[in-house]
Amino acid sequence: MRILVVCGAGASSTFVARRIRTSATARSLAVTAEACPLDSLPQRLDGSGVVLLGPHLGNRLDDVRRSADSAGVAVAVLPATIFSSPSGDEALDLALEAAGALSTQGEPQRSDGGPTHG
Repeated sequence: MRILVVCGAGASSTFVARRIRTSATARSLAVTAEACPLDSLPQRLDGSGVVLLGPHLGNRLDDVRRSADSAGVAVAVLPATIFSSPSGDEALDLALEAAGALSTQGEPQRSDGGPTHG
């Protein structure tokens, strides 16, 4: 699954995408995560499974969802705490849930081995 992490210019989303890739590797999931500036999103939707929209772009959700829906891509807004999170687990779980894949992956595990709920 390809995840696009979208922010205004693509800078802060680079760190989130890197943490998502690390978490996916720890879980042995076939996931790629890429940073994407908002203005280039329409050209990058093909082949993507999920768009994770930065919390500061939540007001653009309807516009992004319209573009993504026509491409068959799920969209979720990241929580405000995501950029300070030390791991990519929360963002990865959000992407999997948005794509409807969380329930097919079995019990989700954080990269530290613990359960994601508690």
